Amino acid sequence: MMQFLARLFSRQEPVLSEAQPKNAPAIAALHAASFRRGWSEDEIRSMIGAKAVLTHRAMVGSKLVGFIISRMAADESEILSVAVTRSAQGRGLAGRMLHLHLRRLAGLGVRTVFLEVGENNTPAIRLYNSAGFEQVSRREGYYQGAPGQQNAALVMRCDFE
Repeated sequence: MMQFLARLFSRQEPVLSEAQPKNAPAIAALHAASFRRGWSEDEIRSMIGAKAVLTHRAMVGSKLVGFIISRMAADESEILSVAVTRSAQGRGLAGRMLHLHLRRLAGLGVRTVFLEVGENNTPAIRLYNSAGFEQVSRREGYYQGAPGQQNAALVMRCDFE
């Protein structure tokens, strides 16, 4: 009983690191749980293995609790996906992953980062604004919302100085 209570009240801090192709099953499962259309393990494995792709993961013990993945081209990058498990949301993990990821991209010579986010995803928009992203465009009807509804995607950009 004491061990259970100790685990319940002691929160381990997530450890951030670059993901490897062997992490594809866990990342695919979290992606599928987080988005309307998930990516397969093979799609994730292929992306992580590509030279122009950077993927970070957040682990608590042996459990994946978050990831961020982007693709680079010349001095630009596009963040393709960011996800955090429901149990780890609201604790600043997405911000920690994003800041680590952006620092690493800058270290690799990236000068501009783009991303798309649903217009109704207020927490993500707030996170991206706090990291220096600004809306540069809008794609109407890009995301499938509730049945019969489509939501716009906001295209955001962050330039490194």
